[in-house]
Amino acid sequence: MAPSAQPPKADTRLPRKSGVFPPKTLRDRLLHRLPRYTGPYNVGYMDIEVPARDPRPISGLKRGGKPVLRLDTVLMAIYHPAEIREDFKTSDGKEKLHRVNWTPRPRIATSKGYAKMMNLPWPPVTGYLALTTLFTKLPAFRNAKLAQHWPEDMKNDSGPGGQAAREEESRTRTRPKFPVIIFSHGLGGSRLCYSAICGELASFGFVVVALEHRDGSAARTYVSLPGNIEANEIESSTARIVANNDDDKEHGKKRVHRRKKQELNPYYVVDYIYPKDNTQDTSPRNPKGVDHKLRTAQVALRLEEIKEAFHVLELLNRGCGEEIAKINLRKKGNIGSNLLGLKGVDWDDWKDRMFLDGVSIMGHSFGGATTFQACREDQLSWIGQGVALDAWGNGTPIVGDAPEEKVTKPIISISSEAFVHWKSNFDRIVGICGEARDAGQLCWMLTIVGSTHLSMSDFSVLYPHWMSRFTKSMVNPERAFYLTIAASLEFLDTTLPPQQTKYNTWLNEQLLEAGDQTEPDETLFPDHAPDDKWVAVRLKIPNEFWTRIRAWSRRFRARAMCRATDGLEMFDVADVDWSSAHHNLDPRSTTTITTTREINDAMCENGESNGVAAHGPTTSNGSHPVQGQPKSSPYQSVQDYLSNVGRYKIIESTLREGEQFANSFFDTETKIKIAKALDSFGVDMIELTNPCSSEQSFQDCKTIASLGLKASRTKADS
Repeated sequence: MAPSAQPPKADTRLPRKSGVFPPKTLRDRLLHRLPRYTGPYNVGYMDIEVPARDPRPISGLKRGGKPVLRLDTVLMAIYHPAEIREDFKTSDGKEKLHRVNWTPRPRIATSKGYAKMMNLPWPPVTGYLALTTLFTKLPAFRNAKLAQHWPEDMKNDSGPGGQAAREEESRTRTRPKFPVIIFSHGLGGSRLCYSAICGELASFGFVVVALEHRDGSAARTYVSLPGNIEANEIESSTARIVANNDDDKEHGKKRVHRRKKQELNPYYVVDYIYPKDNTQDTSPRNPKGVDHKLRTAQVALRLEEIKEAFHVLELLNRGCGEEIAKINLRKKGNIGSNLLGLKGVDWDDWKDRMFLDGVSIMGHSFGGATTFQACREDQLSWIGQGVALDAWGNGTPIVGDAPEEKVTKPIISISSEAFVHWKSNFDRIVGICGEARDAGQLCWMLTIVGSTHLSMSDFSVLYPHWMSRFTKSMVNPERAFYLTIAASLEFLDTTLPPQQTKYNTWLNEQLLEAGDQTEPDETLFPDHAPDDKWVAVRLKIPNEFWTRIRAWSRRFRARAMCRATDGLEMFDVADVDWSSAHHNLDPRSTTTITTTREINDAMCENGESNGVAAHGPTTSNGSHPVQGQPKSSPYQSVQDYLSNVGRYKIIESTLREGEQFANSFFDTETKIKIAKALDSFGVDMIELTNPCSSEQSFQDCKTIASLGLKASRTKADS
């Protein structure tokens, strides 16, 4: 560990006011729900599927003499900053805006795809999903109007940024222009499985294009084809990917399905593809290793889809949105479409509204491998930087030693703790990051302590109980999202051209500039390293049963205190791990930083994040969060990091419980120092030992009570 320089100061500005929150509906109360986005913009959403410019098989990979992978169409979801009226109607006020379903259509068939991928019978899987997330909706609105103005509180800012924004907007034809991120999902994912991250980035002023890959990495995806397509040609030129009893009954034993009704266009189904004779190639313990022939072919198809998606963005930016709408296949009459299609979109709003130079590429798991490969490709010169989330390093294509085959763009790798214990995968990522370093590019590696592989996907917030019980995840899901978003935004602020972030509205936590440096080959977090058979799958919790009992007891006590204090949220600072192992990062080096371990809420079986899990370091000036401000969130400034509720009190019990273990004793001088430190931090109530327990305790209570502390109450244990 290198000696630390002066620790950085976190941004202590008040968080920007969030956009209009969608109303909480009955289904939001009954079903598992996604967190609201916290940036200053509302979030709009569009589904676009267009034919590829050059439909063809990809790579020479064949099974049964037929190509396995084809490029016929490209399907994408576009999350974007939006303007939403307070009555949640369209800009003309005539129709109501609709939120987006989390499970892709057709929902039942999609759930069957997940059952098939997991090798489970589909009725119980579909039934469980129907009771939990099959009808969950995103806090994003379909076909909402692209934001026309900078956020109000940015324009009202008294600083130079606010003045520049007001001056720019005063020009009649000047509208905000947004940077672009292209997102690539992992194995078993879809364009909607990372909606929490994609939507959060959009709420901070990014246009995020989430692709749904047709490379056999999704659990199930439907490829719509134009009405004039010759279905026999598709059947004769591609492998039959879907071939099981379920699909035989459902689809008549044909991979490409001709129209049964006049209004239904032909389509085909792509289910998850397992490597031939090596179905467990993703396992760390697989003696055969990774099927690089299949995975390299899949990455090749993904890169072609990324090129097609960028072409669509170019057309939108040139004002050719009407052309996209005409050829769009996600509309009435095609499989998996919403009835609205692209109805109501004002394509003139999209003209010259995106920065298409220095586009960011971002991906999770196999999408992280795609991100690394995209940053190697000279043909993708418009990509400026890459963000890899818990990347599957072993799935990245193997390249030669030539400089043109190496990563040449700035990259950041944000890993889960579970994947850090997968040594071969971690070493591969270190090597890939070394490519960027050797090319003279900025490079960071970060680890979110207590997290597992799915902590960066929507599954972690939709199914937190399963995450805690089966993967032993020890970080609150929204906390993990916060760290992912905060680090990503800081990286983008550093690497994007200044004109793309000049009016950014996020707060800089300086995670990339904090503390001491850790070498990648150091052994990290040995206490929670899993047994060999669970490497990369889950963590290990020592004394798990009693740890969960203690966590449950703390939650029960906190809830009882909340009820007893008329709705004020009470937090016990003694239960919070305030330590944070920050590392001072040289931007040219490959290093790892760790963040606060959320042990207390990790065992967290409530699955709710009512601010309790948002524990973290204090602000640089130790100030107490300002009360009376708009409701905040765990994604916002550290200064309001204790809670995402508007009203709360902090009760601190070190001076009461701190002496209740062996060999512990506080003399009067020590107690005074602790009391003053807690008061300086901003604690509302300090608990002391019962003054009746001894004469010395009585005198100590009397002394501390006479200090004139700012804490509203000093309470003795009775």
